[in-house]
Order: sequence, then structure tokens, then C-alpha cells
Amino acid sequence: MYRHIPPYRERSSSAPAQPGHAPGPRPPAPRPRPRPCPRPCPRPQPPVATICRVSEDVPLLDDLMPWAVGGLRLGRAWVAAPDPAALRARWAALTGAEATERDRLFRPTRSRTPTTGAAALPGQRSPSTARFADAPGPCPEPVRVLRDPFDEQWLLPDQRLIDLARPELWRVLDEHQLFAVETPELLVTAHLPAGRLGRIRPLHRRPGGAEPNLAPGLLPLLGERYGGWVTPQDVLCWILAAGRPGPRGYEVPLTGDPGRWRAGVELGHRLLTVQLRGGPGGEPPRLPGGRRPYVRSAVQAWPRGLAYDPETETLSLGAGTVSPVPPGAWEFEVQGGVRVLEAWFASRTAHRDPEADGLEALGPGEWPQAWTSELLALVTTLALLADLAPERAAFEPGPALPAAELAAAGVLPPPRWSRRPASVLDHHEEGPGGQFALL
Repeated sequence: MYRHIPPYRERSSSAPAQPGHAPGPRPPAPRPRPRPCPRPCPRPQPPVATICRVSEDVPLLDDLMPWAVGGLRLGRAWVAAPDPAALRARWAALTGAEATERDRLFRPTRSRTPTTGAAALPGQRSPSTARFADAPGPCPEPVRVLRDPFDEQWLLPDQRLIDLARPELWRVLDEHQLFAVETPELLVTAHLPAGRLGRIRPLHRRPGGAEPNLAPGLLPLLGERYGGWVTPQDVLCWILAAGRPGPRGYEVPLTGDPGRWRAGVELGHRLLTVQLRGGPGGEPPRLPGGRRPYVRSAVQAWPRGLAYDPETETLSLGAGTVSPVPPGAWEFEVQGGVRVLEAWFASRTAHRDPEADGLEALGPGEWPQAWTSELLALVTTLALLADLAPERAAFEPGPALPAAELAAAGVLPPPRWSRRPASVLDHHEEGPGGQFALL
């Protein structure tokens, strides 16, 4: 069952004074009623000096992984949701509305309106490239994306609906690709980041895991230094273990000690496996038997709130309960001190907010069972990362491989072309109105 779309509410304005009557004194404006924050409020962050190691001779992530892309700008919240069925219901409501109501539901912006033409997204079967007002076509199949840190949701992959879709990222999206996102800590995902996140750095510049997005010459130099074959994923694992946000940017100290390199790559591989939840085709990591979270009481109908009892390590969703939930999972924070579990729950209850309007108000009428399974996986991920946090904080890269040595070897600074996307137009892409560009 999906909720109906609330009727449009005109915003009231003060009525003009009647002719011949002087306006009297205005009554004092009523004090606004406090409203619950739709998303968890940020908490103070520690000063930068406490979370980074400052050194002008430490390489920056921006130089080691030169090609970076800004985040997708959706422009309208209704094109993404935690539930794919809700997206199909929103599409049906939009395409079935009359012209005037369709324009309102669409949420036009300067970049996208129902009459804006747009090309098909690379790698996606677009329902149509005609103007949405003329021929919307069938609903595109929702795709999995990373909407917020550790929050996997769904997106309608139709460029006519997205203000800034970043086609260059869609061109290199496949089962071999990984994306590193600065949040400001580094987060790695196999899904396309499509939300309020930082700059995105694909691990590979081309589909099929071809051409690493690393400074040219870096892999041979590290292989010679450490006496073995170094892969792009090895470098990414090292970055996860040793990298830290700093005032100059995200700093990645490289080591001159082969032993420290192997230790850092091993630690980073464990971090990567947890963040990817096992990865495509892999077995998701689990907590030890006595610490695995289970559903103790099923979530009924719709939970009114989220609560945590640290004494019993119980997470409550209304009458439903999950335990054990370690304190490290509950307290896990990102982006300004927001608890991940609170943000995850808020995004799944946003459509039930009294202020929700239009297509954003369409969502499940009852708590989907799939969300409970996702919650158990998320608790496991956060608990494992919390367990690894002390080891990562204590990790020391050892004697440095300074940026000056990388510069002397011609690795830094990276060439300008490495900061731009590779040309991967090896097939025709349908443009606006069904036109094809000449290759």
C-alpha cells in the first residue's frame, strides 16, 4: 500500500488593505511551533589538528588518484528512495497526472523541466530520450546507489530527471569498478555515489578494470620499492589504512619499508572488505557468533521512532527490537557528527513526515521486511569498522617515501590529462530526441 499524494497547499500571504481604510497595527506573529528535525542534527567535530598528521612532504590523494568528479546533483529528492517499489509508484503517479499537475510534481529547476531534452545515461536502457512532457516512456528499472555514507538506496536512472548526472561516471560503472569518496574520511563503495557526498574518485579510468586512476608511474615505482607486484587495489587498501584528512587535503603518507607496506595493505584489505560488505559475489563479513545481531521482536506496521539501550545493547524500532547492537555501531558517526543509524532510519521515514509533499510523500505503508535485513547488515558493518578503528588509528607507516622522491621519479605532479576522464566512447550513445553523436 502506498500513501496518496497530499493536495497542493498554497502558501498564504497577507491580504491587502481595503481601499479607504488605513491599515491598523498588526497583531504579533504567533511563535512557530517547534518541529522535529527530519534528519539528525550534526554534532561538533574535533579540531582538524586532532585528526590529521601535517606534513608538506606527504603526498595528497588528489595527486595519487588524479581523476576526481564532483557528486551527482539530483535536483529533486523524489528520484531516489530506499524502496524501489516506491520509485515505480512515483513514476506512475507522475506520468498519469494531468499536464499542470505533472509540472508541479516534477519539481522543475533551471537545469531540468518536463520539456528539457537529455541524452540516455551510458550503460542504461533509457525509456525514452524524447522530452518528458511529450513521451515519458516506461518506468526505468531502479539501480542501486550510495545515497549517504553506508546508506544504499535506489535511483531512477533517467537523465531527464537528474540535474547533473555525471555521465563520465556511468561510462566506467561496472562490476570491476570501485569508487573512493571523501566524506571527509575515505569511504569506498561498489555502487555509484549519488547523494550528499564529497568528491568521487573511480579506481579505474575505463570499463573492465582497465587503466588505473593512479598517477602514471606510481605502480612500477612501488613495485620496485617493495619487491613485488603492486595492484591498484593494493594502493587503495593502503590509502584506507594510512590516509588521513588534513588541512591541505586528504594526506596519504607512503612508506619506504616493505614490511610496513604489507601490513598496511593487509589492514586496508580488511577495511575494504567490511565497507563493501563482501563485494560482488563475496561472502559478507560477520561478527563472532555471540555478537551477531538478531531480530528479537519483529517490526510491526510502522515504527514511530528509533531508540537504543546501551545496557542491554538493544535497538528499538517502535515495538520491534534488534540485539545485540554494540555501542560502537550505535555511536558510529560521519559527516559532522551524525549517527549513521539515526540517519538511515530518518531517510526511511521521511515520506511519512507531515511536511512531505508531492511525489516525496509516496512510500511504503508498512515497514518492508527487506529493510530489517538491511539494518542487520548495516549494524554488522558499523560494528566491524568500530572494532578496526583502534588498529587503524594506531597504524604507523614507518619511514616515509617523501613526495620529493616521487617528484624526482617523475610520478608527481601527475600530468594534466590524468585529471580528465578517459575517452571511452567506443559505442554509440543515444542523445536527446533519439539522435546519435558521430564518433
